[in-house]
Amino acid sequence: MDWARSKRGVPIRLTEERWFHIVENHDDLAGYYDEVLDTIENPGWILQGYGGALIAVKGVARRKYLAVVYREVSRRYGFVITAYFTSRVARRSIRWRRGQQQQER
Repeated sequence: MDWARSKRGVPIRLTEERWFHIVENHDDLAGYYDEVLDTIENPGWILQGYGGALIAVKGVARRKYLAVVYREVSRRYGFVITAYFTSRVARRSIRWRRGQQQQER
């Protein structure tokens, strides 16, 4: 199990079980473990997800983005839900973007 800190300073957990689930459903993410954690800590954008989830997004290539869906349960704990590659970023739901000091509530 590893941890990353969100932009709000919340520790976000990525367990082995969750990582295996992610790679099982998104085999193109195999080998991107460290990048998933880094995307939480150093995103280009944070989008509003469903059910209180947040989506950290980081560009990895031209028109290719890594999206990591996670949830902050409290100021002391959060967890990764899933991760995937995408070619589009839904900018209408941006909660934070690089250059801002802290994520909005």
